[in-house]
Amino acid sequence: MANVVSEGAAVGGTRTGPRRAEAALDALGASPGTPDRLRRVLEQALVLAGAAFAGVYTPGDDPDRLCLAESAGLPRTLYGLRDGYPAAGGSPVAEVHRTGRPRWPGPGQPTGRPEARRTAAADFSVAVLPLGPAGNGCLLAVSEHPGGFGTDDRACLELVVRAIAPPAPAAATGDTGAPAENAFSLAMDTGRVETGDAILRLFGLGRDSFDGRVETLLARAVPEDLPALMSVVEADHLSIGDRELEFRILQPSGAPLWLRLRGRLLPAAEGSPARLVGTVTDASTQRSDATDVARVQRLAAALATAGTVQDVGRAVVAALREPLHADRLALAELDGDRLVVTVLDPPEPEAWPELWRTEWRTEWPDAPVRAMPTLAAALREGRARIWPAGSTLEPALAGVGPGGLAVLPLPAGGRVAGACLIGWDRPHDVGPDERALLTACAGLTGQALVRAHAFDAEHELVGMLQRTLLPRRLPRLPGAVAVARYLPTTAGLEVGGDWYDVIPLADNHVAFVIGDVQGHNAGAATLMGQMRTALRAYAVEGHAPDVVVARANRLLLDMETDLFATCAYVDVDMEEGTAWCVRAGHPQPVLRHPDGSAEIMSAEGGPPLGVLGQAEFPMTPLRLRPGTVMALTTDGLVESAAADLDTGMARLARELSAADPAHLGLVADALLTGAHRGDDVALLLMRYDGLAVRPLRESWTVWRVPEAVRHARRFTRRTLRTWGVHQGTLDAALLVVSELVTNALVHTDGQVRLDLSLVNHRLRLAVADSSPRSPVKPTSIGWEATGGRGILLVDAVSAAWGTVPVSGGKQVWADLVPGG
Repeated sequence: MANVVSEGAAVGGTRTGPRRAEAALDALGASPGTPDRLRRVLEQALVLAGAAFAGVYTPGDDPDRLCLAESAGLPRTLYGLRDGYPAAGGSPVAEVHRTGRPRWPGPGQPTGRPEARRTAAADFSVAVLPLGPAGNGCLLAVSEHPGGFGTDDRACLELVVRAIAPPAPAAATGDTGAPAENAFSLAMDTGRVETGDAILRLFGLGRDSFDGRVETLLARAVPEDLPALMSVVEADHLSIGDRELEFRILQPSGAPLWLRLRGRLLPAAEGSPARLVGTVTDASTQRSDATDVARVQRLAAALATAGTVQDVGRAVVAALREPLHADRLALAELDGDRLVVTVLDPPEPEAWPELWRTEWRTEWPDAPVRAMPTLAAALREGRARIWPAGSTLEPALAGVGPGGLAVLPLPAGGRVAGACLIGWDRPHDVGPDERALLTACAGLTGQALVRAHAFDAEHELVGMLQRTLLPRRLPRLPGAVAVARYLPTTAGLEVGGDWYDVIPLADNHVAFVIGDVQGHNAGAATLMGQMRTALRAYAVEGHAPDVVVARANRLLLDMETDLFATCAYVDVDMEEGTAWCVRAGHPQPVLRHPDGSAEIMSAEGGPPLGVLGQAEFPMTPLRLRPGTVMALTTDGLVESAAADLDTGMARLARELSAADPAHLGLVADALLTGAHRGDDVALLLMRYDGLAVRPLRESWTVWRVPEAVRHARRFTRRTLRTWGVHQGTLDAALLVVSELVTNALVHTDGQVRLDLSLVNHRLRLAVADSSPRSPVKPTSIGWEATGGRGILLVDAVSAAWGTVPVSGGKQVWADLVPGG
């Protein structure tokens, strides 16, 4: 399962006052030599002042230009901000730098000058504050809060400015232009590198024999470390800022030598390209590399055979979580502005923060990156970040690692393909050995993700299509919990026709549907979407289960397609714990009883849909006790070339019997483990818990006789007195019943039925008739009007009223809240 100030809107309620902000910044000031101190101070602007972006502009190598020295938060391009401004220009950055006076441009003026590029971001405000006296640069912060930066926010920004020491322009060369002994300068456009003699000695090269190409140095690196190393030296996707990496190089004899690279990516200036400058030192004396090398090698071997993204996730968990003694590990792919979670370990929902569980009921859990500003910043920067225990983080990240958190962006192909999050519950200091291990694993994992996507790109397309045709999330049910899973086939670019649905109906009934359209192509998928929609429409109209399936059968025949479909439809009464099952050529439901035994039902069945025009679809009753789990699946899970349907159903029953129904999602995942992927698979599980409070219900058939309305009122009075309804509510109920029954008798033909129900101190009065036409509340009524007042009376005395379709007609209902 990560905003930095539309995150401001998200975190605005948790901003810190100036006093606590000063304490947090003082803690950072205790370690002025920390390499990433400036970035950490800027991150405090995100948390303390609710900023969406914070950056420091200082004079670079060219004193006539202000360059972005460091930043945190959302990408600057969202707000039309540049990585550099002319020092003599008219931008607020330049003006504040020259004058030493702060500026607070309002919404619509991100830079206040035509040269600023306005983007599609929402309205925002900008703060530009000088870093000390004029000429030292400035801090620029962006707020998406409707009111901009408030008084406390401005005070916090001033504290941030005081905590920032104006950084001197980074350089790796001395006054003579020659690199220091262990320094280098890499031109990002040509790959030409200037190195000190100490670096050449580490690589086993002489000054005369070195051709000045970075590729010559990379050729000495251990192949497994190249992905991580390339993510630094080919940094098209990275932002301006610091880099740190440990890697190995091959030696003529003996074990590979560990080196540590520290550098800074500097922006391009007039007439000069972007450069990576820094140092390379011998790190072998600071580490015991045997264990870490073995771990990286094992991970590389596992990733080399990983065919799917899930395989990649399992390999990363095995390589990192136990060796690092981590309590949580999440692997997620970056899809636009959302993180699509691939692996959560441990898999239990309660082990993760609330944001990560928001979409847990769906098959495709994900979380918005913008909801986690610190994570968004780390992904934008593209380098590993580690926060020790007690760091100020938003709750969605703090809950992952209260004792320490590591975020590893996964580089691949010049972009960030995803992220790996590793968290500890107890305080954990990540040493140099572990940091190098994480960096190497991040590079390997990013490349493996790309290979896995190349391997199953067609399956991703299948999954994308299925997501548009299947329910995005399952509804919350009265007295039950349902989960569903779908697995596309791995046999090439084949779009399947399996589907499922959960349909809430009237009177606490719920329909559970699963089906399979013949074939694996776009036509099957399209027909699947049509059949799912048709069954849902017929069910909501209030038809009996056999009628729903029979109408879907006639619809499929009328489509004049050569395809047919199988289907299982189960209508469950959540109040009584009873159900009616209808099958159309589909595998039987499987019930796991509360005692742990599993039973393959013997429900009668009709032919597949779309085969016979006059087919019958008999209904079979089922009994559900609280704690019963019902499993509906398609044949892809229980039938294959190696196992017939009976064998597969027996295996499903055994595995369901052995499962713990407390976590239904884990049960579904376990049942799909080892599923044959030659066919797509749909699985729908429902655990029946029963209603805590059962409604009181009574019904009355209204006969078309002169005294019909009086009889209906008398039935209502007797029933409500039996239920102990207060007299004032009883009088209002009699008025509503009189109006609704009278309307049904006067304006419709056929049978009329009065239904009364009382649940959770809410009384519902409903009248059903055979006309589909709903009553309309008049907007105004004159004194001479002869109709329309009844609905106005119903609207006046009821808490709510409306209409719902029922078989062949409608039901008009009104809710009253009884008094004490």
